[in-house]
Amino acid sequence: MLQNLREQVQRQPSAVPSPARRWVASIGLAVAVGIAYFLAARLSLYLLTKPDGVAVFWPAAGVSSGVLIALGRDARWPVAVGTIVATLVANLTGDRNVWSAFAFALCNAGEALLTAWLIERYFGSNFSLDRLRHVLGLVAAAIVGTSASGVVATVAYKLLHSPAASALITWQHWVASDALGIITVAPLVIGLAWALRKPPPRSELIEGTVALAALAAMTGMIVSMPSEPWGALVPVALLFPLLLWLSARCRPVFASGAAFIVSLTIVWAITFGVGHFGNPGLAMDDRILGAQSTILGVAICAFVLAALFAERRQHEAVLKESEARLQEALAAGAVTAFEWDVRTDLSRHSENVAQVLGFDPQQTVTGSSFLTRVHPDDRARFKALVRGVRPDSPSYAVTFRFIRPDGREMWLEETGRAEFDAEGRLVRLKGLTRDITERKWAEEHQAARELSGRLINAQEEERSRLARELHDDVTQRLAVLAIEAGRGEQILSSAAGGKAMHAIREGLIRLSEDVHALSSGLHPTMLEDLGLIETLKTECERFGRMASIPVDVKAQEVPDPLPHAVALCLYRIAQEALRNVGRHARASAVQVSLRCLDGGVQLAVRDNGAGFDPAQQRDRPSLGHASMRQRVYQLNGELEVESAPGQGTTVLAWVPLKEEQREPSARAAG
Repeated sequence: MLQNLREQVQRQPSAVPSPARRWVASIGLAVAVGIAYFLAARLSLYLLTKPDGVAVFWPAAGVSSGVLIALGRDARWPVAVGTIVATLVANLTGDRNVWSAFAFALCNAGEALLTAWLIERYFGSNFSLDRLRHVLGLVAAAIVGTSASGVVATVAYKLLHSPAASALITWQHWVASDALGIITVAPLVIGLAWALRKPPPRSELIEGTVALAALAAMTGMIVSMPSEPWGALVPVALLFPLLLWLSARCRPVFASGAAFIVSLTIVWAITFGVGHFGNPGLAMDDRILGAQSTILGVAICAFVLAALFAERRQHEAVLKESEARLQEALAAGAVTAFEWDVRTDLSRHSENVAQVLGFDPQQTVTGSSFLTRVHPDDRARFKALVRGVRPDSPSYAVTFRFIRPDGREMWLEETGRAEFDAEGRLVRLKGLTRDITERKWAEEHQAARELSGRLINAQEEERSRLARELHDDVTQRLAVLAIEAGRGEQILSSAAGGKAMHAIREGLIRLSEDVHALSSGLHPTMLEDLGLIETLKTECERFGRMASIPVDVKAQEVPDPLPHAVALCLYRIAQEALRNVGRHARASAVQVSLRCLDGGVQLAVRDNGAGFDPAQQRDRPSLGHASMRQRVYQLNGELEVESAPGQGTTVLAWVPLKEEQREPSARAAG
């Protein structure tokens, strides 16, 4: 039967089997239940009450009811058929006639169906005895089911056997024997079904088996003892320590096994006249009543103890799981919980105190020791807030710096609530402490970047103003000189005079370009002395320090020095692009690259800042793209600006190394 029960239990969560397999399983279950029911019934028929002939103890009722409760409604027909057939065979091999045997078979089957239906109706299909209300529910369902079947069985006795006992006595004997059978055997079947679903650990299995063996031996000795001077109940009370041990240490199935062993031993003793329950000096009714009372007392005690301890284990498991989840949440959020007892100055923290505050978990933390690690500049404010709590204003929130035992400084945000006694005196503080160091650093870094941006803008504006003044003044003067030199070149007819005036004009133009370079912050000789690459690195390093933005400069096989006009143009574009990054981009990284491409040099300035909508580029003259285009086009180059909101900006400029103009291509976009 246990093998068939294992197959039924393991098959429940799987896919629906084929009709043929379902029939085979149902027939196998019916046969297994029938055999178990028949054996239990034959044992019970050895001891019948006089003069009505009702069995004193009917464990077969627990077999059918337990299987139905464990397997659910899918097992109704196999269990009912097995119960009916087993009852017919057991009664016909005894002193019953066909009609009474058939009536009792229907009563036994209906009793099991009604009891199982009540359990499923009020407790669901996954019924177990790990809760006290389930234990009480099983007892109530057993009483209701046996009471209903007892009415029909009593009528059958009266009509088919005509017993001398009254109908009430017959009904009472039926209810008592069947109810005891359900209460003592059904829990064992239900527990075995659960053990097949979720086997107990090896250690628990060994411990429970040893305890059951010890209980069986002690029960045999107690039952075999003579009645004097103990009576009946005092020896049975010796079983209580073992029942308590099983209930506290093992699952309810072991307590169910203990109740079954005690019940079976007592029935065996009263059937074969052993010990107190076989004392011929006592009337049979008294012995039967004592046996039934003992069985019921042991079973109820075992089940209640097992349920209470099981509920306690469940609550402990829930608390541990909740505590684990809380600790995970606190660790993930860099938060530690605390409780400070003002009277003892002792402080308790959550398990992640070492992770957040750096304290040794084994170290005793006091309020005073915690206060000494608050930053000296924040300590007075912290103490004032904590001391300022009152019964009408018990909450506080404070942000402060904290020095860990390893010397690292961090920022903490603490929210707490005070508890007061009846006289309004502060008793304890409870709350949460959160590590906000990264957030503070980010805020300070952002503030520093904004300040740097404002300083850069102010410096650029001042430098631009001075450069414009210098540019306007010097350029005008140089332009006049260039015009006059041009006129002088035309007037002087000699070749030497013309060459001299031509050199003067070229020098003035070069000087004008140098003035433009000065207006951009470039020393006239830097490009010639250092070359474009080193000059760009110097400019990018200066910009990175002022804007707190890392700038990466790369050059791939670029000839250096470049022609002065080309180098000056690319430098101005790079400088203008960096200026736009500092003013508008809000970037955290910039990359500047140079490479040879298609007979020229390509400059790329990429940032990962806010970007902008290219359709609105014309509406933002402050970006300076128009001036950059003008510089590139003067050298027959190309310029592209790629950007999108939230995706940064890329400035691509290409300038040819020779004067001839090439066909438009993807050079600037490459």
